[in-house]
Amino acid sequence: MIKKIVNVAVGVVLNGDEVLICKRAEDQHQGGLWEFPGGKIEADETVFAALKRELKEEVDIEIASGDLLMTIDHDYGDKCVSLHVLLVEQFTGKAKGLEHQPLQWVNKHLLKNYKFPAANIAIIEALLAR
Repeated sequence: MIKKIVNVAVGVVLNGDEVLICKRAEDQHQGGLWEFPGGKIEADETVFAALKRELKEEVDIEIASGDLLMTIDHDYGDKCVSLHVLLVEQFTGKAKGLEHQPLQWVNKHLLKNYKFPAANIAIIEALLAR
């Protein structure tokens, strides 16, 4: 059986050396783990358009641009994801969890102290290499 691949726009939102992370709801896939904000890309959306929409809906920030950092394909066994990761260094608004999710600004060097889904490990490694 061929698994459907879920295309996801992911935002690595930076404020100096701090990066925005959110905690997934317990009832979600990979629930209870920390993640970089973002969400599913709709059929008619570009990666940037999806990320812009998701960041406004989830954390109430507006982005004007995003640079492709990487694309990660990962098979969790029960679900396959293709993460299209954009680096966001300019935004307006004050991040808040509009879906009642906890969020934090964390120094990128402290990300290893948080539990992330396996697909996110490469993102953290790329951030630390910058």
